Amino acid sequence: MGSDPKVRAGAVDVVRHWQDSGYMIIYVTGRPDMQKHRVVAWLSQHNFPHGAVSFCDGLTHDPLRQKAAFLQSLRTEAEITIVAGYGSTKDVSVYSSLGLAPAHIYIVGRAVKKFHNQCQFLSEGYVAHLAQLEAAALAHSPKGPPRPVLGKGSYGCPAPVDFLRKQSQLLRSRGSSQAERDGGPPPAPPGLPRAKPRSVSLKLEGEE
Repeated sequence: MGSDPKVRAGAVDVVRHWQDSGYMIIYVTGRPDMQKHRVVAWLSQHNFPHGAVSFCDGLTHDPLRQKAAFLQSLRTEAEITIVAGYGSTKDVSVYSSLGLAPAHIYIVGRAVKKFHNQCQFLSEGYVAHLAQLEAAALAHSPKGPPRPVLGKGSYGCPAPVDFLRKQSQLLRSRGSSQAERDGGPPPAPPGLPRAKPRSVSLKLEGEE
């Protein structure tokens, strides 16, 4: 990670769109945890929405395996459903191993032929992608369970599974309370279990 990696136009707005739509944001990086203060400072400096941040345990020669193991643990231990993932072509295998559909794996940059059927290339950048997300949101107007709340001014750093499990339990608890107030269970998005936490996994800018 350079001293100040360039932020692609529209990147922050895309993350904010997902957060405003009720999704938990999880930043996943292959960088070692010794860089956590530097990374969190960069996220804050560029006004990225607050979310959990996952690092590798020390230096590793296989960061992709650690990323996959962490995200898989969110599904099995914290019962979090990952609905979209962003990154580079190196991350396609990670997201695919989680069962994420190619339509929900977003890769920014020039399209690579061998990955054509495995992901969605955002060749026109984040700004055009945001317009597509907003158009889809208006067309479907999905209403999911309330998102868990991270403390204001916090990136939930680091992001161990037990921390996210507590967020998951908080979300389900808040969902139940809302259901009681409304006199019935809250509606769930098509294809997703009711009151199950949903998250978007993001790879940090400037990471190859």
